[in-house]
Amino acid sequence: MHVTAIIAAGGSGRRLGAAVPKQLLEIGGRTILERSVEAFASHPRVTDVIVALPPDLIAAQPSWLEAMPSVSCVAGGARRQDSVAAAFDTVPQLADVVLVHDAARPFVSTELIDRCIESAWRFGGAIAAVPAVDTVKRVKPDGPDPVITGTVPRESIYLAQTPQGFRRNVLADAVAAGRAGVDATDEASLAEHAGHAVRVVEGDPANVKITTAADWQQAQNRVASASISRVGTGYDLHRLVEGRVLIIGGVAIPFEKGALGHSDADVACHAATDAILGAASLGDIGAHFPDSDPRWKDASSIELLRLAAALVRGAGYRIVNVDVVVVLERPKIAPHKQAIRQGLADAIGIAVEAVSVKGKTNEGVDAVGRGEAIAAHAVAMINGQ
Repeated sequence: MHVTAIIAAGGSGRRLGAAVPKQLLEIGGRTILERSVEAFASHPRVTDVIVALPPDLIAAQPSWLEAMPSVSCVAGGARRQDSVAAAFDTVPQLADVVLVHDAARPFVSTELIDRCIESAWRFGGAIAAVPAVDTVKRVKPDGPDPVITGTVPRESIYLAQTPQGFRRNVLADAVAAGRAGVDATDEASLAEHAGHAVRVVEGDPANVKITTAADWQQAQNRVASASISRVGTGYDLHRLVEGRVLIIGGVAIPFEKGALGHSDADVACHAATDAILGAASLGDIGAHFPDSDPRWKDASSIELLRLAAALVRGAGYRIVNVDVVVVLERPKIAPHKQAIRQGLADAIGIAVEAVSVKGKTNEGVDAVGRGEAIAAHAVAMINGQ
């Protein structure tokens, strides 16, 4: 399934009163926008991400945004629906499901994204929402002290969140309704106006929207209270045999032998996977991708690393850096080191500057030293988000 995510970040956030658009304000060392984009760019089921930015930011995009290969940007409009429409114009025709998410919701979880994808694909349209827990009053808004005119049964009231997900044709109809003059605060309303039923999936109370300065302060407090550093280590070893391709960090390296294993036996990826999973106390590569499961036969280890990184983020952690040591007698990996670093960085979802790769020999000692095997060690640091 091809899933495209649209991040609506075209507004200025005037209600917050900051000197810069609110999506560029930082929470725990990362901007609100970066946290929102990363949640989708690192999700294993999201194929690509389109970010609608204020026009003046298009020419001055943050470096982290330019470094994400699956992310593109468009100039947003005056209203949210204008920004989404501009982004929708660049959605690939082959997209099956399109998600729309407010950049101002930086704490969206992997599980919530999954629920929206599944429901949108099954029913055509879906939004995340949480049921009202307080008694809901209808009021006459005249004057400084509104008068209650009725009580609404709260069982029928849900508070909408994002993401909102749609089959591509449903969102196309919603965008067309907006361009025809319908004014709405979200795409679900436009889809309803276009005649489509929209389902509700279980939202997340933690998936808050940052609108005011108080919201921003609460978000900073939340991250600060959960901000801890954790370290994990990983190790992997495989025999070298003829007839196999030698893959290190997702890079095919010319050699007469390759590593023997159930997957492509990429020791750098396997060690890095165990390191980040271990840092988050999420088990090891064998627990998530066992060699007894035929799904992982000849699997690309760089993709397994990508899935593991998404699991770590879904558990509420940010991967800070990874250091990998590859141990083999030959060939030398120096000519391929930069490509290996980039491959690992892309899979993990961090800047290449945060990935270190070193090549060592075993000085002729044991199976690695005799050229019969290849090994790798890795260390990863993660922070609580």
